[in-house]
Amino acid sequence: MEKQSLSPLEEMLTRRAKTEEVNVKAVESRHQKGILTARERIEALVDPGSFMEIDRYALHKCQEFGMADKKHYGDGVITGQAMIDGKPVYLFAHDATFVGGALGEVFARKVCKVMDLAYQAGCPVIGLNESGGARIQEGVRSLAGYADIFYRNVKSSGVIPQISVIYGACAGGAVYSPAVTDFTIMVKDKSFMFVTGPEIVRTVTGEDVTLEELGGALTHNRKSGVAQLLAEDEADSFHLTKRLLSFLPSNNLDPLPLNEDFNPPSQEDCAELDAIVPVEATRPYDMHHVIERIFDDGDFFEISPHFAGNILTGFARLGGHSVGIVANQPRILAGCLDINASVKAARFVRFLDAFNIPVITFVDVPGYLPGTHQEYSGIIRHGAKLLYAYCEATVPKLTVITRKAYGGAFDVMGSKNVGGDFNFAWPTAEIAVVGAEAAVNLLYRKELKEDQSGERFKTMVSEFKNQFANPYIASQEGYIDDVIKPSETREKLLMALNVQKNKRVERPRRKHGNIPL
Repeated sequence: MEKQSLSPLEEMLTRRAKTEEVNVKAVESRHQKGILTARERIEALVDPGSFMEIDRYALHKCQEFGMADKKHYGDGVITGQAMIDGKPVYLFAHDATFVGGALGEVFARKVCKVMDLAYQAGCPVIGLNESGGARIQEGVRSLAGYADIFYRNVKSSGVIPQISVIYGACAGGAVYSPAVTDFTIMVKDKSFMFVTGPEIVRTVTGEDVTLEELGGALTHNRKSGVAQLLAEDEADSFHLTKRLLSFLPSNNLDPLPLNEDFNPPSQEDCAELDAIVPVEATRPYDMHHVIERIFDDGDFFEISPHFAGNILTGFARLGGHSVGIVANQPRILAGCLDINASVKAARFVRFLDAFNIPVITFVDVPGYLPGTHQEYSGIIRHGAKLLYAYCEATVPKLTVITRKAYGGAFDVMGSKNVGGDFNFAWPTAEIAVVGAEAAVNLLYRKELKEDQSGERFKTMVSEFKNQFANPYIASQEGYIDDVIKPSETREKLLMALNVQKNKRVERPRRKHGNIPL
């Protein structure tokens, strides 16, 4: 008896089922380790039933080195479009159960297609990455595929948000695309990024290093700054991705998301700001406590919280509107600007400017961090990146000086002269070239040689503070728009933001500036 042929519809359903077949042993092994499959990750991240797959039947054409016998629908990456909290996105997820998620020609073509679609539609693109890098069997075609992806990363930069989430070990070309995207999220104890793995490092340099030490999630969140967010597990990575998206527009031309369901700080919270800065100028306080008492719901979504803690960067909402925050942190290095802090803040300010998100800066900075290590490592060049970012930004720039604003750091941190729109100071603000003690030592060195008791020095320091280390001289000169009660800060920022939210600035026609990289 002849086997009855399938109808076109039945054949389609059969083929579709094959595209979702998995390596059962590999999946079981992953689940035992708490690791999801590529398809499971997509389903956990996006709104239920919203994922529409693209290129599910794709197959590689490579015949070399045994690849003819290794074929699987999708070719190691799942691509498509979906909704996340009602917002359209494009995304791709590496399937590490097929040749380790290594990228080949067809794999790359699929990723490029969704990146092109995202660019055209003005939608964020999200990469769920778990790949060993280029597929060795496909040689230069794999390398060319990565270059095609890098090219689109750069083309999309500043046009659509690009988010990378790292799972498992990513190596080689698989780490350079995330490095070009706007935000990278890594999973604690499960994510690794490196140019070359521990074995090659051991062979080439003789260093004996573990996966975690070389490129673990903690390493890249705390030491290198390559990653901006640290997830506790895969479920947390989906939560962080959604939370990040909630603050962002879909593209550089769309309006910012507006959350009308918010709670302003209580009167008690606002009143606490009036006494939050210690009387002693050398005593630290936590800038988080300032931010929490000003913005909607006391909510601050911090970016790079584990890296360069002497400066804070992150998102908040003011009157329902998304804003970006840059703030010195007096609890760490007294809030000094060093290389890592400058680079961290500069990159964040440039992202905010690209997507028309207002910058609100809180200043308590005694200056740039001195020392041979900083100088030899290029603090001048790296510190200039932050200066460049603020000067370049054309979004609304609102600045609040809470305490110290000394030297070049005063200029850099959103001052009037780098384009600050509204600059406020608290009564506790100290604005000067250097601190009182350093100024007296420099200006009156000869007179002080005869001051054995030190009383003359104390008197001169007090006189300097009264004359210069206050916000009123700068206010008289127009460098500060107003000296305000700390408890008025939210009200003043809201008024300023409402006026400046449609700000437009014309720049000279040019290809691009030359940021001091």
